Amino acid sequence: MEETTAQRPTISLLQEESIKEIISSALRILEDPGIEIDNSEVLNILKQNGVMIDLEKRRAKLPEDLVKKCVKSTPKEVKLYNRGGKRRLLLKGNDVHFDPGSAAIHILDDGVIRKPVSSDLEKFVRLADFLEFIHAQSTALVITDVPERFVDRYRLYLVLKNSTKPVITGAFTKDGVHEMKKLLEIVGDKGNVAEKPMAVFDVCPTPPLEWSDITSQNLIDCARYGIPVEIVSMPLAGATAPATLAGAIVQHTAETLSGIVIAQLANPGAPCIYGGSPAIFDMRQGTTPMGAIETIMIDCAYAQIGKYLGLPTHAYLGLSDSKTVDSQSGFESALGIVLGALTGINMISGPGMLDFESCQSLEKLVIDNEICGMALRMIRGIQISEETLAEELIRKMGPGGHFLNSRHTLRWFRAEQFLPSALIDRLTTSLWQEKGSKNIYQKAREEVRRILSEHQPEALPPDIEKELDKMAEKWKPQK
Repeated sequence: MEETTAQRPTISLLQEESIKEIISSALRILEDPGIEIDNSEVLNILKQNGVMIDLEKRRAKLPEDLVKKCVKSTPKEVKLYNRGGKRRLLLKGNDVHFDPGSAAIHILDDGVIRKPVSSDLEKFVRLADFLEFIHAQSTALVITDVPERFVDRYRLYLVLKNSTKPVITGAFTKDGVHEMKKLLEIVGDKGNVAEKPMAVFDVCPTPPLEWSDITSQNLIDCARYGIPVEIVSMPLAGATAPATLAGAIVQHTAETLSGIVIAQLANPGAPCIYGGSPAIFDMRQGTTPMGAIETIMIDCAYAQIGKYLGLPTHAYLGLSDSKTVDSQSGFESALGIVLGALTGINMISGPGMLDFESCQSLEKLVIDNEICGMALRMIRGIQISEETLAEELIRKMGPGGHFLNSRHTLRWFRAEQFLPSALIDRLTTSLWQEKGSKNIYQKAREEVRRILSEHQPEALPPDIEKELDKMAEKWKPQK
């Protein structure tokens, strides 16, 4: 076939000079006032590497040369594998992948917002396992029928049982990473979760400029095991960060770089993803809108900084603040997904989520899957070649002709067009009426039921499933 070229469409919110200014400001903040860390082991690691520590304030002042050295030792790509050990995703450059938002404390079930239980997470995982443009799983719900101290590991267990896709997860306890690593070893490569990682752990600094005891412990534990982490800084512009977008991005940069330093000093070369979940603070309502255009702008801008540093990137986008699946949830999610894809963010977390990152909807997830597919088509760009320009074909058809029966059309229409599922209405009005005049939410409900009744995720080998079940027995819901 004739060689074609396609220019990948991109957006840019920051000029290179602005990126350099933001990084310089963040580096100065890391040195003064520094970062507060509520974990003695982490402080000791920093002290052993020459970092000035104020033990009374538990504050570490990170010198610029150390930060730059740690950024340099961070891998420039992260490979993620499926449950069978085959490489599935590459987080690098402008590659874009999607996973559901994680750790929702509610689920929208038949119009009712309620607390989720284990069976809800199982259904959610099975649904995500089926969806083509949801490339990875997440531990999407904080289940309430399991003892609190076991929730982090039991969620991962349910994902590993019900899907082959890589998973974005996280620990809620100091020993969580150790226990969750054992689960990953059972289904993967025993003793070496670093060689073919299938999980990424979120680790979240506390804004402004703090690391908690639990989260900083999770960070160094993952680093030592070689498990990839997403450093998810969460500044709230106007509340826990400056009200200006630039100021919030400076703080995000400082917090994220501090996590990279901690990880690299714990284990040089530990894989880190430059992530985040910032938001603006709505002064009128006292809320943190994830679908706000300014939130999306902060996400896309900090991702540019991550790219400038040569690191894999992540953001929480594709979420909505609506409490139900409606027009607001559609346009807010589409804005985030499309703009995030145009930015080239490697892992976009958020499909399925509502209500300020606190609620999951199965129906929204299948709708968002369509938006993700459209966004991926957009970033493929427009192919330019002699054949795609079709000058000779246009000349041949001439005025008044048509192209329906041409070989060129048959050859190219599927390659050029994203063909959505029946969820997206492209029917004539009369046919739409014949089929019941259904809106997208009604069709999404039907699609969720169909997938859950028909799709069976690939089963684990019996011996592995038995070992996995045995480990999880002590964590199971109390009857």
